[in-house]
Amino acid sequence: MLLHCTESGLRLDVWLAQTLADTSRSAAQKLLERGMVTRGGETLRKQDKTVSGADYEVILPEPEPVGVEARDLPLNVVWEDGDLLVLNKPKGVVVHPAPGHRDDTLVNALMFHCGESLSGINGELRPGIVHRIDKDTSGLLIVAKNDFAHKALAAQLADHSLRRIYDAVVCGAIREDSGTIDAPIGRNPVDRKKMAVTEKNSRRAVTHFEVVERFRGYTRVRCRLETGRTHQIRVHMAWRSHPILGDTVYGHSKPELGQSSQVLHAGTLIFRHPRTGEEVTVTCPLPEYFEELLQKLRLMSGEPRPTAAWEEDR
Repeated sequence: MLLHCTESGLRLDVWLAQTLADTSRSAAQKLLERGMVTRGGETLRKQDKTVSGADYEVILPEPEPVGVEARDLPLNVVWEDGDLLVLNKPKGVVVHPAPGHRDDTLVNALMFHCGESLSGINGELRPGIVHRIDKDTSGLLIVAKNDFAHKALAAQLADHSLRRIYDAVVCGAIREDSGTIDAPIGRNPVDRKKMAVTEKNSRRAVTHFEVVERFRGYTRVRCRLETGRTHQIRVHMAWRSHPILGDTVYGHSKPELGQSSQVLHAGTLIFRHPRTGEEVTVTCPLPEYFEELLQKLRLMSGEPRPTAAWEEDR
């Protein structure tokens, strides 16, 4: 892996921990101790300082094999054929095994449902998983049953032709009816467990949004991802001072209106079928908790004020 540095004078282990996803400082130090980080062919040490404009070659070790067991768990399949399937993931369900979640994830359920018919591109822990969706985000997720489908869908993610549309309720009143947030996202330089809008070690991130309903103190929006950075909608809306209701990581620290996790639902996927080339549109309804929240907000606010665009959609 080649990493480009834009900062000078940082300890190398600190910079690596900030730059590499899911890598702690101690893990970064182990990479350096094992001679797996070089610059221009020179093996580096943890106390070495970064050089702005330099490229660093990082060799990441293969993940240790972890047995993933097939489990007969509930799986809401909304679209399926021989190449892929689309799931409706409930809020609170983890997608792939991780510490604390080894046998209760979507991957465990997929292995039971599909047997050996899953792509192997992302390895044993993420068989068939084409894109991510947060644990506390509900909605649609594409799973590839073979490497051919996986590569084709991954290419659509890369060229932004695979469209992902989310519903959310955010805090505050958004004045405009629609807009685009074009702001780069990278790891938060202060808290590496979080992402942030930053110019340092970041990648371009674009989110399009439109207002669906306005309530007293809150706004329902529909967001379309042009890019797919980690926590993108959550980070972008918080950066615009409209954090997603219930998002205690990027928004208000205390739960509001009974919501202790983000009110965010992936309701629509539009993609080209990898084998036929035909456009496929998959939708799923809002989950019960989301509908109940909307009813509560409407009662609090009186008559909602939907936008003209939303009236046309209906």
